Order: sequence, then structure tokens, then C-alpha cells
Amino acid sequence: MRYLVRERVFGIGDDFWVEDENGERAYLIDGKALRLRETFELKDRAGNVLAVIRKKAISLRDTMRVERDGKVMVTVREKRFTPMRTVYRAELATGEELEIRGDLVGKEYDIEYEGERLARVSRKWFRLRDTYAVQVEREDSDPAVLIAVAVCVDRLMERSEDEADGKDGGGE
Repeated sequence: MRYLVRERVFGIGDDFWVEDENGERAYLIDGKALRLRETFELKDRAGNVLAVIRKKAISLRDTMRVERDGKVMVTVREKRFTPMRTVYRAELATGEELEIRGDLVGKEYDIEYEGERLARVSRKWFRLRDTYAVQVEREDSDPAVLIAVAVCVDRLMERSEDEADGKDGGGE
């Protein structure tokens, strides 16, 4: 299943729908205003919170967490010791790790577990500006978690680009 996600329109208080490949509303990303940390809730069509995405307040490297029912499910951060390219990793609460590799700036990358692609993130599939797709490859994968990981990478990459340009990435 493929999901359509808008990029770089996230801001505190911003909300938008993630649509499936049929143009149906699948998930709502609800940006929470008046929070000290960047916080988004990923909700299903009925308004049930499936995951909370938030920036970790204090860390050596920018880090975002995906939580469900108050427990951290995934922690996303830049992987250490990857010269010449940016690679992110998503550490699961179980200690297992997802690799996020490819062209992160160009939004052409894979989310992999033990070398197997769980999702492909691509903006090639859409002509709409500031839009990318998350193609969930395996039926046994949780699309909400994979979309949340893609949102984390998008926010972390945006903050990294803002810092490189000398801008404040905001959110704290």
C-alpha cells in the first residue's frame, strides 16, 4: 500500500491528512501547539491516536521518538560513523534496528530490517510539490509506524538543513 505524505509543511499546530493510493484519508498528522518540544500525533480516520512523534528534548544528536500508549516504540537518529553520507537508524524498543538509507535529502530512500526493505520512500511517484510517498512493502508491517519513521526523518533532515543554512530549526 502506498501513502501520500506532504513534506516540510509540518509546524507546531499544523494538521494534515495522509492519503492512501486511492486518495482516501488514511491517517491524520496532528501538530500539537503550545508544547516545549515538537510533537505530532498520528491518528487514524476515527481520531484514535496510533502514535505520538516527538523530538527528544536533550540529546547529543537530534533525536525523535515514536511512542504508543506512553511507551517508546522507535527512536530515530543519525547513525554515527557514516562518512560522506547521511544514514539514519531507527532503534526499536526491542533493541532491533531499522536502517534508513538512500538519498534522504531527495526523498528516495528505503527503510530496511536486516537487509529486507519494509518501506520505500519516494517523491518520484508524485508530481505534486512537497509530497512524497511511503510504499509499505510487507503486509505484516505496521504502516503507521513506518509513516511515523518517515516523518521523523523528514523533520530531522529539515532541522539539519536549517542548521547548515544558519537558521534556527525551531520546535524547542
